[in-house]
Amino acid sequence: MRYLKPDYFEDFDCIAGECPDTCCAGWQIMIDEESLDYYGEVEGAFGKRLRDSIDWQEGAFYQCEKRCAFLNEKDLCDIYTELGERALCQTCTNYPRHVEEFEGLREYTLSLSCPVAAKMILGQEKFPVFVETQDDSEDELAEEFEDFDILLFTQLEDARTVIMKHLKDADMCLDDKLALYLQFAKQMQECIDREEYFEIDSVIRSFEEGQFPWAGEPAEMLRFVHRKDLFAHIYDLERLREEWTEVLDGLEESLYAKGEEAYRQQVEAFEGWLQEVQDRLAQWEQIGLQLFVFFLYTYFCGAVYDDWIYSKMALAVESVRFIRELYLARWVEKGELTQEDYVELAYRYAREIEHSDPNLNALEEYFAES
Repeated sequence: MRYLKPDYFEDFDCIAGECPDTCCAGWQIMIDEESLDYYGEVEGAFGKRLRDSIDWQEGAFYQCEKRCAFLNEKDLCDIYTELGERALCQTCTNYPRHVEEFEGLREYTLSLSCPVAAKMILGQEKFPVFVETQDDSEDELAEEFEDFDILLFTQLEDARTVIMKHLKDADMCLDDKLALYLQFAKQMQECIDREEYFEIDSVIRSFEEGQFPWAGEPAEMLRFVHRKDLFAHIYDLERLREEWTEVLDGLEESLYAKGEEAYRQQVEAFEGWLQEVQDRLAQWEQIGLQLFVFFLYTYFCGAVYDDWIYSKMALAVESVRFIRELYLARWVEKGELTQEDYVELAYRYAREIEHSDPNLNALEEYFAES
């Protein structure tokens, strides 16, 4: 079994009640079977409270005003306080550690939806480093995957590897790179759609050799239409937090309500502000790079399960673009951007998109059709 994780993965440390935005509110917390069995046997008054606070049919904690029933007024967990860390269910124990399972490979990331993890991810000043280890002793215990397409998975890993190399070495701004990666994924997707699976290798090889005969992207003049359309789809998605509505309404008011010409002028003014200070522009590019790598590693190889290569890449690219729109709107509002702004808006987006299967599915379908 191979294991892959970012080099900062083990450095994560929950700050509990000091966190600016608790992870125990806004979404349903599912409980694993072993924890359910344990909670059903806890004695005393707290045991009764446990059993009365669980939706046993759903296997989840009840919520009160979108907060977990065990999240107290200090934003601390009463289960942890009463029974200790070992009593936490797997969801609470693991978060924000995220695992993607593949045949022979387990990939770990920290979820961008956690403020502390987002600060770690966006605070990385070097190019992302992923550490791979191997433990053959666990091969017999590894999960068996029926109908796992090892050929496609190998191609997806190869494509991701050449993208990472290009991302590091190519002398292009991040915006141009993202446009290129979308077209690269589109070519791979067309091979899938034509059932010409071995042609994917040729597409990857051409990209690796720096040959992009298929490269192309809608002109910059279409940016306003493109971003506004994406905003409209995101605006219609399920809302997990009330604060997200405020963020979206602010984005629309700041960027789109006054029309395309006003938007273009704001973009030009913002780009001028970025270029005034070299470190400011470098930070902008570095944060965008860290965001893209996060989404790329979290989702791209998952296309082995549904063949939606283009949608997975579009999810990564368009997530970066949308978060950058949030940054632009914040700059229009404040006239500046701080590291706290970068972190806050990134984790707010991730909380709404990554923690709602309906939202993720709706976005992927939108990207597949658009």
